[in-house]
Amino acid sequence: MKPVRLPASATLALPRWALFALCLLYILPGLVGRDPWKPDDAAGFGIMWTMAHGTLADWLAPNIAGLPMYEEGPLTFWLGAICIKLFGWLFGEPMAARVAPIGFFLLGSMSVWYTTYLLGRRTDAQPLKLAFGGQPEPKDFGRTLADGALLIYLGSLGLLVHSHGTTSDALQVSLVAFSLYAATRMFESRSTCSAIGFGLVLGLLALTRGWVVPLGLWFGIVALASVRERGVLLRLMLITLPLGALVAASWTLVAYFTAMPSDNAATATWMAWNYQQIDSPTWPTLQYFLKNVIWFAWPAWPFAIWAVYAWRRQREALHITLPLTFFATLLLLALLNPDVDETNLLPLLPMLAILAAFGLPTMKRGAINAVDWFSVMMLSTCAVFIWIGWIAKQTGWPAQLARNAFKIAPGFKPEFSLLTFLFAAAASAAWIWIVYWRISRRPSVLWRAVVLSSGGIILCWLLLMTLWLPWGNYIKSYAIVAREIADELPPVKRCVATDVGEAQRASFAYFGDIKFAPPNEQRRCDFLLLQDHHRGNDSPRIKTHDGRQWQLLWLGRRASDRNERFRLYRRIYDVPAEQK
Repeated sequence: MKPVRLPASATLALPRWALFALCLLYILPGLVGRDPWKPDDAAGFGIMWTMAHGTLADWLAPNIAGLPMYEEGPLTFWLGAICIKLFGWLFGEPMAARVAPIGFFLLGSMSVWYTTYLLGRRTDAQPLKLAFGGQPEPKDFGRTLADGALLIYLGSLGLLVHSHGTTSDALQVSLVAFSLYAATRMFESRSTCSAIGFGLVLGLLALTRGWVVPLGLWFGIVALASVRERGVLLRLMLITLPLGALVAASWTLVAYFTAMPSDNAATATWMAWNYQQIDSPTWPTLQYFLKNVIWFAWPAWPFAIWAVYAWRRQREALHITLPLTFFATLLLLALLNPDVDETNLLPLLPMLAILAAFGLPTMKRGAINAVDWFSVMMLSTCAVFIWIGWIAKQTGWPAQLARNAFKIAPGFKPEFSLLTFLFAAAASAAWIWIVYWRISRRPSVLWRAVVLSSGGIILCWLLLMTLWLPWGNYIKSYAIVAREIADELPPVKRCVATDVGEAQRASFAYFGDIKFAPPNEQRRCDFLLLQDHHRGNDSPRIKTHDGRQWQLLWLGRRASDRNERFRLYRRIYDVPAEQK
């Protein structure tokens, strides 16, 4: 027997304009009005910026001002570079590059919504018919579930930071969600077009962050189709796999036929990086997963676990088996990846959100109320602390909070923005209204169980990215240091040899217009920029391992970082003996 029994009144869908406005309210704060931040956001922007101002070789062999960045894949940076070319004159290049993550996020959100809608309107997902009628229509039930899935997706803590950066992670999670949508279409229609669409998405996934994830997803869907839809299995073999491989190989083929050695090295390095993504599981990897997934996938995972349990008697229902297949495949790949990083957990979020949506109709009122009260107490407390910290930063009271804020960012000078204040105040007032509406009205709609969790997460993020954005920009940006270095270099730009990291190289190249030499051409440079984490060793002259001598021109660091330091040197040439 199905575990769902609902009246039609519980399937009130949110207006489309409200969903779109909520998505914009989620994604725009944190992308607007800031510099590229270290580490990954600045590095990703550096690749995009280099492509936008470079040649075909820079597009085929991703790099940051000459520093090879061949791992992962080029698709994210291609799209960002295109946005810089299209919108750089209008928004400025850093913001233009972030137009791409906005598109990535909207693609992922739409994929989660439409996948849940397609699965939710299926016959095997419908609630039991009531004795005197009044049960919801399939489309209404599907739309309400889709609204719930999107709210859960937006409320996922792990999505916040990764969706607001110019990195491949943001595109990968959205393409994983879109691949689930394409797979749903394929199982529903069993058409050639849906198999083609699924193959294209898998190929784009390979160009985004390697072929391990798309190949794993293909194997997972093949296993599901072999026990469920034999007709789909044939299309997966003859259409999806060859097409996905062709799309993934397009980068390599173009590099090969253009006969650029650096491009061939890029694809070879990319292949080697892919092979390193699979290894035997280790105990530290499992420990990391268990430790971080609890907060990373909140609030999706409790609802998702309950959904699998509640629908356990409908083992063949597509709305459970399909997202569960994706989840199991991606979880296995995350555990087999020797690189312990939270980005390996990111692709799990769309599947958990969709599964969680199907758990909403089966949740008991007491469990829903417990989640609501937890969300109200925790997130309201966080919002209050954000406001109190901002007041301390602006006024100096409470004194201890103000000291802590300026201890982290010495030299920071707070400024009051009336527009920012009004925007944050309006968001806080909206949160109070939502809490009042939820508590006083006690609505019966399905998504009531997650509206407070999602709304509170969005509120806290919005407050941080408005009230605290100047402070965060001060401690995460290299713009000031880059301009200090540029002032010490001659007006006629000359190459600079360096050992700085990826984020620093990108920031210095953009903000300071510093011409870095590629790693294999650094011997010809007359300037040397070094990065270290050691105090001392401030001798006005140094000698490098190749025998060249250098004169110290400048020593500096970011005010918020007490350990990281930069030193700029000018090369000293030996004076011939006959001229002495």
